[in-house]
Amino acid sequence: MTTTSRAKPLVNAYTTGRLPAYLPWLLLVGSLLLSATMFVLIWLSDTTADYPIAGAVFVGVVAYGISLYALSRLVEGRRPATNRLVTTLVVLAFVIALLPLISLLFTVVTNGLGRFDLMFFTYSMRNIVGDGGGALHAILGTLLMTGAAAIISIPIGLMTAVYLAEYGRGAIARTITFFVDVMTGIPSIVAGLFAFALFTLFFGPGVRVGVAGAIALAVLMIPVVVRTSEEMLRLVPNELREASYALGVPKWRTIVKIVIPTSIAGITTGVMLAIARVIGETAPLLVAAGFTTSMNYDLFDGRMQSLPVFVYSSYVSQGTNAIASLDRAWAGALTLILIVMLLNLVARIVARVYAPKTRR
Repeated sequence: MTTTSRAKPLVNAYTTGRLPAYLPWLLLVGSLLLSATMFVLIWLSDTTADYPIAGAVFVGVVAYGISLYALSRLVEGRRPATNRLVTTLVVLAFVIALLPLISLLFTVVTNGLGRFDLMFFTYSMRNIVGDGGGALHAILGTLLMTGAAAIISIPIGLMTAVYLAEYGRGAIARTITFFVDVMTGIPSIVAGLFAFALFTLFFGPGVRVGVAGAIALAVLMIPVVVRTSEEMLRLVPNELREASYALGVPKWRTIVKIVIPTSIAGITTGVMLAIARVIGETAPLLVAAGFTTSMNYDLFDGRMQSLPVFVYSSYVSQGTNAIASLDRAWAGALTLILIVMLLNLVARIVARVYAPKTRR
């Protein structure tokens, strides 16, 4: 008597079962809420310390990865679960890279909102030794010195980048590239000492003015503008240049009308990166421009305060009311971050408006 064995039906691992599309997001939100609640309970036992937002995010993402893998293994099978696990590990690596930024933003916002009021933006620190006062003089000084540095560095950097990308060949181009790379890595305080020494030669020892701080910032901005603009100019297709040359357009006009407008979005981004690189510098401005508690609208006359120096001096010289001074320092740091974010937003808008139109 023979027994016939039934063959097992083939199972398609991709159609047996699938988690709903909303479930991973639901697991992520639930894991983050659970982790945040757990860390809140731990934080309530010692409220003197800051809330560990970075730890809460990290634990929440790890819990999300474990729970998603377990559910996917039960419902979808081994291969889809492994695929989800690897994807979660990649996301976890990205989150780990963002943890310092998340922690920094959370700390600055929570500590800076206490003095983020109208008085902070309409008053200076003249004759203020305790509560009150503001950072209007520092905000104005930061905008003036950074704007002057941009006026100095952007034309120099852009023209240098045009030379390197369009004209530079041989030993001269290699020499310029070498010195630009060297300038990229110089410490910021060296730029401040250079500006201070330069003005000391012309105006005598001990002089500190706002334009000296602007020159120090320009020294730091120029190599960033050169390198980013040069890379953007090199990305412009040669076909555009050759088509312009074929129509009899001279090279300088091709650069002005074709090459630069085509790469204007990347150049704008590079300029904003350069501004963001220098707007938070403290050492060169402390050396070259000094610090003051009064308003100063003239870059060429007297010391000028900046937001980084304002934050530094508020933290170091806390005066008669340490808490009020620290609150001003945190509010100044928050203001500086918001200025950088606003500048980046403006740069994106400008790049989008002036980018070449590809649609007909």
